[in-house]
Amino acid sequence: MARSLIWSSQSITSSSFLTTSISRVSKTKNVNFFDFQYLNSPRSAPSDCFWCKCFTHSEPIDMSSYMDKFSKRMAMAGLKPHHRIALGVSGGPDSIAMCLLAANWKANSTASSGERRGFIDGILAVIVDHGLRGESEDEANCVSTRVSEMGIRCEIARCEWLDGRPKKGHLQEAARERRYQLLQNVCLKHHIGVLLIAHHADDQAELFILRLSRNSGVYGLACMAFTSQLFSMYAHLHGEHSNSCGILLVRPLLDFSKQDLYKICQEGHQEWVEDPTNRSPLYARNRIRMSLNNLSGIFKNELQALISTCRKTRSYVDRKCRDLIDQTLTITDLGYAVIDLEMLNQSNIEAICLSKFMTLVLQFISQRNRPVRGSTSKLLLDYIRTLPCKISITAAGCYLSPAPGSKGTKVVVCCSVNSLQPSGMKIFPKNAFGKWNHYIPSEVEQIIKDGKSYSDYTIPNPSAVYFLDTTSCESVLIEAKKLNIINKLTHENLLLLQKVERERFLSKSEVSFESKLKNVEEHVNESLQPGKICYFMNRFFVTWILDEKICGESQHCRRCLVGNDSILEVKHMVDADWLYLAKLSKSERVLCCSKTEEVKEDTNVCLDYMILSAQRALSLLKAIPVAARRGLPVIVDSQGHLLSIPVR
Repeated sequence: MARSLIWSSQSITSSSFLTTSISRVSKTKNVNFFDFQYLNSPRSAPSDCFWCKCFTHSEPIDMSSYMDKFSKRMAMAGLKPHHRIALGVSGGPDSIAMCLLAANWKANSTASSGERRGFIDGILAVIVDHGLRGESEDEANCVSTRVSEMGIRCEIARCEWLDGRPKKGHLQEAARERRYQLLQNVCLKHHIGVLLIAHHADDQAELFILRLSRNSGVYGLACMAFTSQLFSMYAHLHGEHSNSCGILLVRPLLDFSKQDLYKICQEGHQEWVEDPTNRSPLYARNRIRMSLNNLSGIFKNELQALISTCRKTRSYVDRKCRDLIDQTLTITDLGYAVIDLEMLNQSNIEAICLSKFMTLVLQFISQRNRPVRGSTSKLLLDYIRTLPCKISITAAGCYLSPAPGSKGTKVVVCCSVNSLQPSGMKIFPKNAFGKWNHYIPSEVEQIIKDGKSYSDYTIPNPSAVYFLDTTSCESVLIEAKKLNIINKLTHENLLLLQKVERERFLSKSEVSFESKLKNVEEHVNESLQPGKICYFMNRFFVTWILDEKICGESQHCRRCLVGNDSILEVKHMVDADWLYLAKLSKSERVLCCSKTEEVKEDTNVCLDYMILSAQRALSLLKAIPVAARRGLPVIVDSQGHLLSIPVR
């Protein structure tokens, strides 16, 4: 058995814990605040790229109130002006306004040191060129020039679509995924631990309708969080330089409306790029945006109040979940978890908090970022509330069973190898894990701690938290109407928006499901080669490193360790592997290393090593629950013979 497996259960996802067209709606007359103009100044974009410029507004703009509001939001995140930050900049009015506010926030803190020339210290704008339109490169260069004139250093990150341009139905999703990966890479490259994104209140409203049409509960209807964390799937490979905090993602503009951001650009005499794809009705967000623009100011204000109430509920649930994680959950380094049911049932906690807690655990173990709803959620709640636990169940890609020796007071949660998700592996070249180390300044940990202290302080008492007993998006809306958060007309318009977008969503779901099934059928395992790293079952990183000392100093021949194969495979462990180890551990020297090779004097040394290695493997595996063993990655040869298991 070759000691050739290095693995990790690092998450590929981010987590904040461990990351339409409407005809019947009421309409009001809109006053256009801005116009699109081609600019002829020497620094303007080429003719196929246009910039937008605000009309002069009749009412005075109080920039000081916007600056104060931004500063307070930064303080709520635990940020101070001396902290180094990066800005995700597209060139639209949202990110241009954020650049103005952030530059002012930074520059004012150093005003006492005298007038500064050149770039402002500790701030970097990252512009992502998706490369999906012919003019995108010129636009990115223009945005870089204009942002640089604000005193902000810029870096352009360009997407490389090695597998071809994404399909139209998945274009926005693919672009978003690639954008965040590039933003993260640039932050890591410059050792910056905080990234600001310009999502605003109107984005929240769009997301609320989108999630309403997908039947999200109160947690999903809370929309985007003020802060979250991005974790690199490669960070653990850089040893002590990696940082468990990841990159702190901050959205300081969630309380700013789109009109607010236009006003800030106008007062700052700044122009912005308009992406023509933002007007296409092909995309759900664009359709929802067009519909929301036709609704009254009362509707918009009440919608924001509803989102704010949902966010307070989510904050309360998040804190309860953090407490449960600290008190009842153990995550092992072999990728499975143990839940203490006695501690859990003593907590006397609300069902919504228990449900979210279980969702977080199952999502982390299965690495499937899907909500756990309906009958599955009820099954899990009934399961963890039964003490002692006597049965095993499969739910949301995980297998839950009583922990050995616990008499049913603890439950083991491990990845189910029988889930619908393909259990194959994806190969990465070794140099794909970054050209720079993943060191993040230690100050990020303190920033996150300060931000959480502030958020915990502002979390209301249970009596002031609403929607804790709601079970669906419809029940959230009904409760909101009873509490006078929204009026009858707003309630009706929300239901209509939900209906229209849900019908569009359902009509596309069948095609999407057939496409996913086809992809599962066509899935083929790749082979592991020396110097390559694979990502297995969306949970483990595996690399083949054959210890040359085994082949050299200890006189163990390479053929005995890996046979004739130069290409190996990774699979999940099965019962036959356990039986193979048991048989090998009891072998005697009469066996030979290879049927095709003449037995030599030193083959006994090789066989001794294999027997001892098998015995050691059995000893390690006995400490792991049987259910969890079946989810472990192992290396096998072309005949399926076991060569290596994970070691701690």
